Amino acid sequence: MIEVFVTVNFLDRNYQTNVIVNKEMTWKKIKKIAEQQVKKQWDI
Repeated sequence: MIEVFVTVNFLDRNYQTNVIVNKEMTWKKIKKIAEQQVKKQWDI
């Protein structure tokens, strides 16, 4: 497992979040998880 920091643009703002993933996980999946985390936290 590794910790990856990802910057996500959501509602024209940039948010930085960290994602803990397997080393084998693709960048596409990591980005999707990060986007889901930010949306879950900031979506009203």
